[in-house]
Amino acid sequence: MLTELPLAAYDWWQRLGFDYPVVWGTAIFAAFAFGACLGSFLNVCIWRIPRGESVVTAPSHCTSCGADIRWYDNLPIISYLVLRGRCRRCHTPYSCRYLVVEALTGALFVAVLLKVGLAQQVPAVLPLYLWCILLAISSSWIDARWRIIPDALTWPAIFYGIVIHGVLPSACGAESHVAGFLYAFFSALIPGAFLALFAIAGKKMTGKDVLGWGDVKFIAASGALLGFPGALFVLLAGSLSGTLYGICLARARKRSLKRCSIPFGPFLGAAAVIWCLAGNWIWHWYLVFSGR
Repeated sequence: MLTELPLAAYDWWQRLGFDYPVVWGTAIFAAFAFGACLGSFLNVCIWRIPRGESVVTAPSHCTSCGADIRWYDNLPIISYLVLRGRCRRCHTPYSCRYLVVEALTGALFVAVLLKVGLAQQVPAVLPLYLWCILLAISSSWIDARWRIIPDALTWPAIFYGIVIHGVLPSACGAESHVAGFLYAFFSALIPGAFLALFAIAGKKMTGKDVLGWGDVKFIAASGALLGFPGALFVLLAGSLSGTLYGICLARARKRSLKRCSIPFGPFLGAAAVIWCLAGNWIWHWYLVFSGR
């Protein structure tokens, strides 16, 4: 059974001293730096995972000349700006993706920290939201380029979300570790199974894939990380925005919608980020609107 926690459970923001500018500023800087460092790792994943390369064994190297990148040339954001986006050895320009992903991840980490604190949510949701940010950014970028959402991103997210909910049941307002585990498990299973059935039925009716299995597993991961309402929002908002984009793209190119290949990963990822930043308010609005 899921319950509402007393307001006193959300006072961690004040108890940690976030009302003081020095503490607040330090936390903002730390969150941004931590996010930027993880964004640097996301860049490795975005480049290597679709190519079947290891993300842990091979050292960072220039993809043009193969030279190893020294630690002082691998500092998030700073090194890119100092080197003006070029390899120190061969001077080949790096993609702006490296700078964008690092800065975006850092900024979203700060936004999530502020949102959880100012909205008086339990701190247990932080590790779930932050992982969801990492999943959304990496999946979106890979799907936009390769039209796939790799299992190496979604399965760990599903496992992680279920485990964290079991260890920290307060993240979903559960009364026990078992209840938290079961909540996350079924929040991943039900939306994922529904979307899987839709994909199977769609292929039998049309003779081609109407939905990628990576999208199915992304929704399951959203359920494990964000809960059932979050997964439902990601599914509906991502599908609606992706469909509208496809219609506009088809009209602009003067083609039928069936002939336009649309990666849904970026739209699902954007919806997941929106839920991380405003999910509690969206859910509250829905409950008020529906009269519950």
